[in-house]
Amino acid sequence: MIKEINASLEPLTSQLIHHPLYKKISTPEDLQIFMEYHVFAVWDFMSLLTALQERLTKTTNPWLPVGDPETRYLINEIVLAEETDINIHGNRQSHFEMYLDAMTAAGADKKKIEDFLLHVNHGTDIFLIIATSRLPISIKQFLKNTFEVIYSNQPHRIASAFTFGREGLIPAMFSSIIEKVQENFPKEDLSLFKYYFNRHIELDGDEHGPMAFKMVEDLCANDQDKWDEVMETAETSLKSRLDLWNGIEAEILAKTEFVSV
Repeated sequence: MIKEINASLEPLTSQLIHHPLYKKISTPEDLQIFMEYHVFAVWDFMSLLTALQERLTKTTNPWLPVGDPETRYLINEIVLAEETDINIHGNRQSHFEMYLDAMTAAGADKKKIEDFLLHVNHGTDIFLIIATSRLPISIKQFLKNTFEVIYSNQPHRIASAFTFGREGLIPAMFSSIIEKVQENFPKEDLSLFKYYFNRHIELDGDEHGPMAFKMVEDLCANDQDKWDEVMETAETSLKSRLDLWNGIEAEILAKTEFVSV
């Protein structure tokens, strides 16, 4: 079933891997726009991951072993890497914090993500925060899709968004982003930006991606209804990412047209 789903999703994954946005990131301002949007996907990834951790491992007391040990290992391994990886300076840092540092180095504005997280920290309903925020519509729809999957409380759906929409896609997509962006910035210091992407390419491609697909298989087993829902969730997740990329591309193009006028 994994092969069948990947084959069905190929038109969407191909669009994401070869999206024209990447070649349009040609100035420091373009890169700043990209990062100011993309940081929300960096952030909400952890909510998908911790949703799996809550449902597939034991995180409350008293502790008991639950579920499949291989799945527990996958989840805990990714949490460890995402929350406390080694940054470019050799210090422990989450990938989200690495990305924020890369934004600072690139001159990107962190106000949107900081203001958003300020509301999150106050404990306000996440859907209300998204709806009332002044974020671009493409960011809103991306976040809304992520948290609708999370609050479905269905592990196979969450695992689908996590696996097909993130872990299975990221190595090829991020490699394409780095390749295209680097062509337009041959003399720029993009070390922090590249380090973040390269860490994901390395971790997800070598181990996490294959283990995530195994997790989906274990959660669905021979339940065709669950496989159908996995396919539906995967497709929606990829379309949501495509809408996010289209939104970034539209803002870059609008900026270019404004300058030319």
